[in-house]
Amino acid sequence: MSQAAESVDAHDALVEEFGLHIGRAMGWPRMAGRAAGLLMLSEEPMTLAQLQDALDASKGSASEMTRLLIANGTVERYKEAGQRHYVYRWRNDAWAGCLQHVVTSTTRLRELAERAREQGAGMSAMQRDRLNEMREYYQFMVSRLEPLLSEYTATRESRTVQP
Repeated sequence: MSQAAESVDAHDALVEEFGLHIGRAMGWPRMAGRAAGLLMLSEEPMTLAQLQDALDASKGSASEMTRLLIANGTVERYKEAGQRHYVYRWRNDAWAGCLQHVVTSTTRLRELAERAREQGAGMSAMQRDRLNEMREYYQFMVSRLEPLLSEYTATRESRTVQP
C-alpha cells in the first residue's frame, strides 16, 4: 500500500473514530462527531456540498451538524472574498471555543437556578433544598470554569507568541 493510500485510510479511520467517540462523549449524533473530525483534519475550508459528499449525508443533515459545531465553538462559517458559497473550517481556537461554550451554557444554567430559587421561596423544604443545591452546583461550576478558560487561553496565547 502506498503512503498516500495509508494516509487516506488513516484519515478516514480518524473521522470514523471521532464520530464514535466525540459524538458519544458530547452527546452529539455520530454524524456531528464525523463532521468535527473531517473539518479538524481538513487543510482547506469546505463548502456544505463538500461536507455533504464526504460524510455521505443529506444537505439537511450536513447543515444541522455544522450548526451544532458552530454553536459548540469549534467550527466557523464564513464567505471567502469573491465566492458565492459559505465555507466551514475548524477554528484555530476551537478548544477555547468549546470551553467558552461550556462556560456560557453553565452560566445560563446558574442564572436559571438563581431565578428558580427565588421563585421557589414558598415551596416545601425539600423543593427549596433541591433548588438551593442546583444553585450551589452551578455557582461552583462557573467559579471553576471561568478561571480554567482564562488559564487555558493564556497558556495557548503564550505558546503561539513564542517563535
